[in-house]
Amino acid sequence: MSAGWFRRRFLTGGPLPAPRPPGPRASPVPYRRPRFLRGSGSSPGAADASRRSDARPVRSPARGRTLPWNAGYAEIINAEKSEFNEDQAACGKLCIRRYEFGSEEDREWLTLCPEEFLMGHYWALFDGHGGPAAAILAANTLHSCLRRQLEAVVEGMVAAQPPMHLSGRCVCPSDPQFVEEKGIKAEDLVIGALEGAFQECDEVIGRELEASGQVGGCTALVAVSLQGKLYVANAGDSRAILVRRDEIRPLSSEFTPETERQRIQQLAFVYPELLADEFTRLEFPRRLKGDDLGQKVLFRDHHMSGWSYKCVEKSDLKYPLIHGHGRQARLLGTLAVSRGLGDHQLRVLDTNIQLKPFLLSVPQVTVLDMDQLDLQEEDVVVMATDGLWDVLSNEQVAWLVRSFLPGNREDPHRFSELAQMLIHSTQGKDDHLTGEGQVSYDDVSVFVIPLNSQSQGGSGY
Repeated sequence: MSAGWFRRRFLTGGPLPAPRPPGPRASPVPYRRPRFLRGSGSSPGAADASRRSDARPVRSPARGRTLPWNAGYAEIINAEKSEFNEDQAACGKLCIRRYEFGSEEDREWLTLCPEEFLMGHYWALFDGHGGPAAAILAANTLHSCLRRQLEAVVEGMVAAQPPMHLSGRCVCPSDPQFVEEKGIKAEDLVIGALEGAFQECDEVIGRELEASGQVGGCTALVAVSLQGKLYVANAGDSRAILVRRDEIRPLSSEFTPETERQRIQQLAFVYPELLADEFTRLEFPRRLKGDDLGQKVLFRDHHMSGWSYKCVEKSDLKYPLIHGHGRQARLLGTLAVSRGLGDHQLRVLDTNIQLKPFLLSVPQVTVLDMDQLDLQEEDVVVMATDGLWDVLSNEQVAWLVRSFLPGNREDPHRFSELAQMLIHSTQGKDDHLTGEGQVSYDDVSVFVIPLNSQSQGGSGY
């Protein structure tokens, strides 16, 4: 997908191209960095660091390139699995238009009148695994899927309405009473559009990777501003937090095999054939061995939040559906996340057991009503891939934000400088809170979004 194609589809609203047919002519997904990052330099001091074999440079947008809301961005390759960064980022404006359906041949696109034309902004981070291909496709595709999903419900979003409910020009004119009784709000339409966009993008990734003979998947963390609200959609283990002078508010939850244990176990209960008689869905405190046969051990199943006892049977000695704890927990011994995009071809090593049935592409969506906040200049949302959160807590990130921003109000690049500083704090330097150096061994990408800069432009592309 060329940069020209990307810009035409994103800004003009054209449809996605038909997926390429599989075969020898299908080409692999080319590796690329975000367009807003091209031509950028490394952070100060990174050039010297890059000469050392144990360090990589921190990269940020070139000075003079403005991202939406003057947001800051920085990234670093830490994993050293390859020269490629498996993290991908995207940001830009969302132009949402209304269209009318006719026949497929004569569909007519109508630009909304100026007061009804919806303009939003979009930031996204994709953390790839199994290579960068899925993350690159997601960065090039998800915004187009979202725009289409929003255009399908834009009538309800711009309808004259009381603050809470869609009455008046109702999104469902055939049954406005139903809308009223269910308390359906405009933000519910945006949430539904985000959920639909993630699923649509997941399908596109599956087709594209199959056509090019590639594999892989990615997590997805997206922030969208529309009509005074910030929507944060997360599928995976990246994280977004709101940092204010006197508040730290999580805007996402991580989805891992442990946090979604009951959902995954229940799926295996309903469809035991997914385990191919190779795994047990039950959870035990440790991996059982032959010596445990007949012994009384703790366990829990899909319907249990607590624990109980059972006598170990031969079937309990199979490899557990979820194995390990904390950051080491793996789904079917393979994957550390339970939601994301892609992974359609992913199988358990040396088996034909697919992981995709256990993976959800649907995000959890959190809504931040910015119009209800008395926003200050230092109020920001920090979005980052898990490489940052592996070594920094919410409180540590908030401390760094509050320490840096008040003294750098005159610096127009302060939010990118802050993003760089957050990354440098994962590189083994002394931590101001603990006095100990912390090192992240994963790729790290960070957006810092200033909420008080909503009126500022910048495309990011």
